[in-house]
Amino acid sequence: MAKINNHLVIMAGGVGSRFWPMSTTDKPKQFIDVLGIGKSLLQLTVDRFSGIVPPENVWVVTNQKYADTVSGQLPDMPVDHILCEPCRRNTAPCIAYVSWRIKSKDPKANIVVSPSDHVVMDSAEFRRVITECLKFTSDTDAIVTLGMKPTRPETGYGYIQADLSSKSLRNKEIFRVDSFREKPDLQTATQYISEKNYFWNAGIFIWNVSTIVNAFRIYQPAMAKIFESLLPVYGTAQEQQEIDRLFPECENISVDYAIMEKAEEIFVCPADFGWSDLGTWGSLLQQSKKDLYGNAAIGPDINIFESHDCIVHTTQEKKVVIQGLDGYIVAENDDTLLICKLSEEQRIKQFSGQDK
Repeated sequence: MAKINNHLVIMAGGVGSRFWPMSTTDKPKQFIDVLGIGKSLLQLTVDRFSGIVPPENVWVVTNQKYADTVSGQLPDMPVDHILCEPCRRNTAPCIAYVSWRIKSKDPKANIVVSPSDHVVMDSAEFRRVITECLKFTSDTDAIVTLGMKPTRPETGYGYIQADLSSKSLRNKEIFRVDSFREKPDLQTATQYISEKNYFWNAGIFIWNVSTIVNAFRIYQPAMAKIFESLLPVYGTAQEQQEIDRLFPECENISVDYAIMEKAEEIFVCPADFGWSDLGTWGSLLQQSKKDLYGNAAIGPDINIFESHDCIVHTTQEKKVVIQGLDGYIVAENDDTLLICKLSEEQRIKQFSGQDK
């Protein structure tokens, strides 16, 4: 049974359109059915916390223009738990806003912060890890981040260096963080993998609400002052108006820079539950079930011949036949069809006009 003080915060304000033509700046990837299973990545994120967080304790922070989309995809979530940013200010102001908002309602809240656009293949192991971390933060002043055990020298992720000699006394799976590292070049990433104490930074955080609020007061006092000043209006009709007025004053900074790299009681829980941030078509290919020739087909009627290492995403009702492609993306949505080399997918924005 989910504990009544457990809360889930989902950050869903991203405007990424890397999965064009399915995703656009008007409907980013967190709101689309990337996996072809009838649910968006946002809906899957909520589902995987079932049994950990009560449904009434789910919060989504998003851009104002996506509020109706969030409400439509999560109809059982309280409407006043959809918090709308008037502008983009990175993850620190987003987390500060929702932390003070939750604290005003539940001063004993224990919070998980998760991106809205990730994939987890082993939901049971994910729930076990999250539950252990919530137990750890419920009665300590620790900040915990999840570290994904790397499977390759990935240059697209930041890394967490753990002190594996310093296990927490309360939980043998949780270790102190030595440092956070930026996205490395291939040589550096290869070195990280060999040293065994570096983990991918998944951007999933667990903390007690008092811990994170106090951290903002210490390390980001100007930002803390803004959201502290709004305590009288949280949950009232004036909240959005005041957020629209004051939120743009916040520094544009990530929570990693604002808090994580400065605070002292920072821990990492290394985990392995088939995680991906699905940042590219290539990453979707890696996470998808493939045939003997490395092809992944997502859609009801796809036939692939004499092709290798392709990702085909055609979920609308039509028969698709592909022959003689090696290393290609084939994707359709409404009246748009994309056929592109996987090696050239970084140019999709250029091809689509989404970068204008």
